[in-house]
Amino acid sequence: MKNMLICASMLGSMLAFAQEKDTIKSNDIEEVVVNGKYYKKYVEKEGSSSMRLDEELIKIPQNVSIITNRALEDQQVTTLSDGVLRNVAGAQRLEHWGDMYTRVNMRGSRAAAFMNGVNVTSNWGPLSEDMSFVDHIEFIKGPSGFLMSNGEPSGIYNIVTKKPTGQSLNGSARVTLGSFNMYRGETDIDTKITDKVAFRLNLMAQNKKSFRDYEFNDRYIINPSLKVNLTDKTTLTAEYIYQKAKMSEVGSAYVYSFEGYGTKPVEFTVSDPGIDPTNVTNNTVNVNLQHKFNENWKLTTQLTYVNEYTMGSDIWPGVFISDTKFIRNLNFWEASNVMKFGQAFLNGYIKSGPVSHKILAGLDLGSKKYLADWTKAYALDTQANPFDLNSTIYSTPSNGYPHFSDDGKSLLERATPYGTIEQEYTGLYLQDELGFFNDALRLTLAARYTNVKENSYGTKTETNRITPRVGLSYSIDTDMSVYALYDQAFSPQSGLFRDGTTAKPITGSNIEIGAKKDWFGGKWNTTLSLYNINKNNAITTDPTDPSGMFSILLGKTRVQGAEFDLKGQIVKGFNAIFNYAFTENKFTETTAKAMKGDKVPGYAKHTINGWLNYTFTNGDLEGFGLSFGGTFLGGRSSWNWGSINSPLEMNDYLKFDAGLSWENTKFRVGLNVFNVFNRYLYSGSSIDFTMADGNPRGGYYYQAEAPRNFRLSIGYKF
Repeated sequence: MKNMLICASMLGSMLAFAQEKDTIKSNDIEEVVVNGKYYKKYVEKEGSSSMRLDEELIKIPQNVSIITNRALEDQQVTTLSDGVLRNVAGAQRLEHWGDMYTRVNMRGSRAAAFMNGVNVTSNWGPLSEDMSFVDHIEFIKGPSGFLMSNGEPSGIYNIVTKKPTGQSLNGSARVTLGSFNMYRGETDIDTKITDKVAFRLNLMAQNKKSFRDYEFNDRYIINPSLKVNLTDKTTLTAEYIYQKAKMSEVGSAYVYSFEGYGTKPVEFTVSDPGIDPTNVTNNTVNVNLQHKFNENWKLTTQLTYVNEYTMGSDIWPGVFISDTKFIRNLNFWEASNVMKFGQAFLNGYIKSGPVSHKILAGLDLGSKKYLADWTKAYALDTQANPFDLNSTIYSTPSNGYPHFSDDGKSLLERATPYGTIEQEYTGLYLQDELGFFNDALRLTLAARYTNVKENSYGTKTETNRITPRVGLSYSIDTDMSVYALYDQAFSPQSGLFRDGTTAKPITGSNIEIGAKKDWFGGKWNTTLSLYNINKNNAITTDPTDPSGMFSILLGKTRVQGAEFDLKGQIVKGFNAIFNYAFTENKFTETTAKAMKGDKVPGYAKHTINGWLNYTFTNGDLEGFGLSFGGTFLGGRSSWNWGSINSPLEMNDYLKFDAGLSWENTKFRVGLNVFNVFNRYLYSGSSIDFTMADGNPRGGYYYQAEAPRNFRLSIGYKF
């Protein structure tokens, strides 16, 4: 609470200072003022420079969706796991780890996590990105070799952070209060120090409890960045992101049952208030240097360093004494995740007679080292006094509270070899986009060479691979294009099987066709895509392993689907985001436990999302806004492929949210209500539990989502 008081005092001082300013400016990414009326920016026509392509989205032969900061603000989204995915067709969370990690699943498998064009994905990470330092988010469906990094064939999401704009003092401050004792304060200061030097600072502090007892999630962000125009053609940008998360043990949301899903009240938990909190500290440094040789050629170099440290725990069932009584195991883990990246890429343009050439050439170097000690596990309960799922009276654990011990050894000693995952890779990429008929027809020819050296769980490997990319895009007119794409993916993966062997790299191919259309001068747009992805060497977490260390081989899969996205201002004052995805993901070759034609876990066959916002632009209600949105998931498959019993299908998922707001050029007040109709929402899977007699028995584990809740925010721009 002390931290929140400090934050509130800081915000108050900023508001007082801002009120003295004569000129009010709005953040470019959030909104612009047109003829004195607000136009909400739900549409971006181009990606960031970290997407490499330097081209309008409508001309790129691939499905690319961008979520703007203004859309996130209207929806009162705080982290990546907090409703972001409703804005992208077919994207959903693969499994819940509280707000520690957000594993995005789209097109049938996990999407790689990028930040400013760098692949920061790891088995346990990155820490769920807080939206306080996010400018916008780019979702790129399918393989994306032009980002010069290893990734799954399903695609990637790229977090683009806020950076100095070079304007005079321009910023915002916001306080958010919400259900479950949520207190959040954030500020964004963007200013010009000199004509050549600009500075930006983002700060955030949050205290938040939960609808479940003993659960909490406190977050703190410090994000300064500096932009220096070294010359008229050379720009240096440096940023530092400090993230601190302190939360309850990450298994607190799990509920276990032999009866099925949703068998307990939504607030039920198996956690305990005496367990030490889980702490995650993330330090990220990024330095970017851009030099324009002339109007046609530009060189970009980038260095990134990420250091994330985790000290935490989670609860998982040990032995079931009966249907309702079991021993809770508290599994500790200490982990260090250090990643280093270096990138250089060249964008160029050449005109050769009637044919134009857009050149992209790049070098990508990466080093990742993950060390973890997850060997420490202790029983909270005894067989004589187990935890009772039906008990309504709290009692302390019968076996007391264990605490983590390093046994007097360093993390490196304890992590070697079965807690060590190391990877070094080199990627070379070359692309030529040939333009014909005054660039109306565009043919992309490209290839990536990747060399990867890995040391996963004591097994060393080295792999080389060339992955081609061929794309074709045709502009029917300035507002509509059609495209076709063939692309391959290659991504080493870290997976240890119980027999001591490790997983082979993921390989895959994507065939995709689509159409893109801008409407009414680009105020809103639509994208329709059809795709077929074949993936080899798919693995998943062993459902019988509570530590998450072991994996199982799934084999070859094929995912086919269709996606439709609509976003932008439909008519004056009325903004909409709507998307639909049909996904069919099946095994084509697999292990004995699953069969050919079985569904692959972790996706929904039908995904529908909508968000509607109407803001009055004149009259007595000018500035007043109404919002309503919903999410539907139909034909959901569970998190893993099940237990010894036939897995019980999950019910369809349906959630509605609503909002009220009022704003002018200085102030914005927003009230959002989530899960308006107070539905019991959950996701989960079947699993084999260990019984007291040593035999496995099929059961279920699931997580419930929050009942009806609200957030009220008050913001000021200066």
